Amino acid sequence: MSGLTKWVFLFLSVTLFVLGMLVNVFIVLVNGSSWVKSKKISLSDFIITNLALSRIVQLWILLFDCVKKILLSKLLFNGVLLQVTDIFWTFTNHLSIWLATCLGVFYCLKIANFSHPTFLWLKWRVARVVVWMLLGGLLLSCGDVMSLIHEFKIYYVLQGANNSGNVTEHFRELKNEYEVTRVLGTLWKLLPLIVCLASYILLILSLGKHTRQMQQNRTSLSDPSTEAHKRAIKMVLSFFLLLLFYFLAYLLTSFQYFLQGTVMTELITEVSAMFYPACHSCILILGNSKLKQTFVELLWCKSGHLKPGSKERFSP
Repeated sequence: MSGLTKWVFLFLSVTLFVLGMLVNVFIVLVNGSSWVKSKKISLSDFIITNLALSRIVQLWILLFDCVKKILLSKLLFNGVLLQVTDIFWTFTNHLSIWLATCLGVFYCLKIANFSHPTFLWLKWRVARVVVWMLLGGLLLSCGDVMSLIHEFKIYYVLQGANNSGNVTEHFRELKNEYEVTRVLGTLWKLLPLIVCLASYILLILSLGKHTRQMQQNRTSLSDPSTEAHKRAIKMVLSFFLLLLFYFLAYLLTSFQYFLQGTVMTELITEVSAMFYPACHSCILILGNSKLKQTFVELLWCKSGHLKPGSKERFSP
């Protein structure tokens, strides 16, 4: 890989890192200060704040990995350091996916309207449902980390055999097992992806149902309720596309053990992985009235005609 290509990837990595850090730190500071002042926090703000915290850790790990591959590729890093990094990445990556899913489900149950008994049962217990999802996501994230123990054991055996030059059939079998274990780790992320997809579909169906009702009643399609649904569905679609893009990058990163990709392929997937936590948080700010209002006040603090304290509206 040429020197110019390396610098281009480094520039993209640093740019996405800075953008992601700015927006996620902003979310943590705004919601955190509000939490300290009022001594209470809404469920949506709690999810968004923890999502931002997990993404801050993710961005640092991704930047470290990119710098390691671009500038420090010839250096040998301590195995313990890499494993600790792997543990933090596995936990925060899995947890952030679950937090984003919980946020999507929360807004789906708040915004969408269906008469199905199951949906109504969930809608009336939205706080309880989301809290249990958060606890389940936390437990699954811990389980994902625990699954690394077996992987680390195989890794140490492979390192010892590789250093001694004793490459046997058993060594090859262990190597294949190690690669398969790495790839199967992606299955932990399928459940929140499916749940998130279902919530997006329900929101789309709800918007279509609401629009048809407006047409039948010959009501203006620009009424506040319809406009709120339109804004919500645009954000949901953008979240969904970003999530698919991120998951694709994650799959490519996992399957590179079989694809035998080049360093450039690895860097492309890593930069793509940084794109999601940065851009998703930007959209969260634009869709949350409190965060958006605070952000606008920071940009136009000298204008004097912005009024703080607007109520938060529900948006994914």
